[in-house]
Amino acid sequence: MSKVSKVDRQTVDLSAYPDLVVIYLGMRVNAWRGLKTLLGFGPQIARSVAERPDGLLLHESFIVSLNPLHLGMREYWRDFDALEAWSRSPPHREWWSKFLRDSGGTGFWHEAYFMRGGMEAVYDDVKKPLGFAQFAPMRPARGPMFSARQRAGRQGASPPAVIAESDL
Repeated sequence: MSKVSKVDRQTVDLSAYPDLVVIYLGMRVNAWRGLKTLLGFGPQIARSVAERPDGLLLHESFIVSLNPLHLGMREYWRDFDALEAWSRSPPHREWWSKFLRDSGGTGFWHEAYFMRGGMEAVYDDVKKPLGFAQFAPMRPARGPMFSARQRAGRQGASPPAVIAESDL
């Protein structure tokens, strides 16, 4: 006879994080050369996380799929301003600038969720719809849809983009 045990059910108190942002990011191999691109980012991301950027509360890596190889990350940020500031600083600025000029045989995406409401996403060279793109209509990430701040409907002006829209 097996003994029944009660479930230890718990929750979290997020009241200290009123502006919390959760962002999922992923990179998928689209071509053979993308394997080198994807695997080359691992050590760079690990170094960046080890430097503990201001506002990054937690970084987790995971495998989305093996065929095609598709790796992902989930990050928790104190607030959108900290995430946005980090995305405009080294090393992210260099990674993003290089990627937007040549995706290196990969596709990249992110989806962000905001504690105070709102969501936004971008998909670059993603060949097969995933996430929001599986049920919501896709639009070019141009004009008012170019920056994460604008897509999410956040107040304030966006800082200068890593690459000007006209350079894409």
